[in-house]
Amino acid sequence: MSTTSTLSRRAFLSGRSRGRRAPPRPPWSVAEARFTAACTRCGACLAACPERILVRGDGGYPEVDFRRGACTFCGACARACPEPLFADPAATAVPWLMKARIGTACLGHAGVVCELCRDACAPRALQFLAAGRRRTVPALDAARCTGCGACVAVCPTGAVTVRPPEPAALAHG
Repeated sequence: MSTTSTLSRRAFLSGRSRGRRAPPRPPWSVAEARFTAACTRCGACLAACPERILVRGDGGYPEVDFRRGACTFCGACARACPEPLFADPAATAVPWLMKARIGTACLGHAGVVCELCRDACAPRALQFLAAGRRRTVPALDAARCTGCGACVAVCPTGAVTVRPPEPAALAHG
């Protein structure tokens, strides 16, 4: 999935800048420019998603809303799409490069014990490490994180997001 977006007429008129990151598309999606060029916005992928985390985003294009829950990577969206917008889930083990990120609004940074995101994380990619007296802070094991988003909906402060890696991280690693 591409992390860049083009400045469309809709983006210009709605005040979005070139630097805005493309929204998360369904797993196994082709690059953003190709996705938006070929997607007919038919809604087949939305209807097929058993988790109901795919929503109509800006311009009617499908995007993942992790506030609704986690992606199980079942591949139903890819199989339902009549256009060539997805890699074959059976042939491609990695559905996307997105990973969880924990922001400063995390209650752990304020000394409040929460850890709901850790409890929701099936691959155990999130841990809380001791950071002084009676305080723990979140730590993400990026190698274990699938980017499923289970940690997003449970966060009471909205501190957890799932995003593609920064372009610099892609270039170096």
